[in-house]
Amino acid sequence: MTLNSRLIELKRKHMSLSQAVELAQKHPASDQFRVAELKKKKLLLKEEISRLSGGALG
Repeated sequence: MTLNSRLIELKRKHMSLSQAVELAQKHPASDQFRVAELKKKKLLLKEEISRLSGGALG
């Protein structure tokens, strides 16, 4: 896998997690622990994207 394709995949996963967090937060019955886990995964992806892209997020 090339660096560019890896970044594209990570960005796709980050977007998917963003949507999942947004959807979960719209429902009052959402498990807040699950929301926190999604946010943590999203942050880890963002950090990896930043690291692989030389510190600049696109």
